[in-house]
Amino acid sequence: MALTQNQIHTVKDIYDLPEGQRAELIDGQIYSMAPPKRIHQRLIHQLDKRIGNYIDTRGGDCEVYPAPFAVFLSADDKNYVEPDISVICDKNKLDEYGCNGAPDWIIEIVSPSTERMDYGIKLFKYCSAGVREYWIINPVNRTVNIYDFQSNEKTGQYSFDNDIRSCIYDDLSIKIADLLL
Repeated sequence: MALTQNQIHTVKDIYDLPEGQRAELIDGQIYSMAPPKRIHQRLIHQLDKRIGNYIDTRGGDCEVYPAPFAVFLSADDKNYVEPDISVICDKNKLDEYGCNGAPDWIIEIVSPSTERMDYGIKLFKYCSAGVREYWIINPVNRTVNIYDFQSNEKTGQYSFDNDIRSCIYDDLSIKIADLLL
């Protein structure tokens, strides 16, 4: 939910929020973030481990960051997001504050308060910023929407029981149901 619609905010306003209050900034509008539920946190933890282990065992260069992790999507001070999972392959985008530019792969886990943002506003922002792969995991519907912004070959909706192949890693597949056992 946007806090104030009539004022254009900057990243400075995000950093000036009271300690512990999390929010994102999209096109100058601040959107507060509600505390996540346990299933949300479990999925973040399991995905972080699974993707991180996959990269590590193959000696990959990409790095995985779970939320909260700052992503500055644009070369401006009006866009700041904290995706649930960010995979960054270009280490030149990383600095002490987070990621400057589009991560290669973003995963968002939907909650009732973020549904409009994840399926609408963020989908558009991530695609336009140059994110290569975007997953939206919906624990209520037990679905995963995959957006393959590189080739569109793997774009589609999957169930938690499907083996879902990553777009940027051909030999990585994840069954979300297995992460909840």
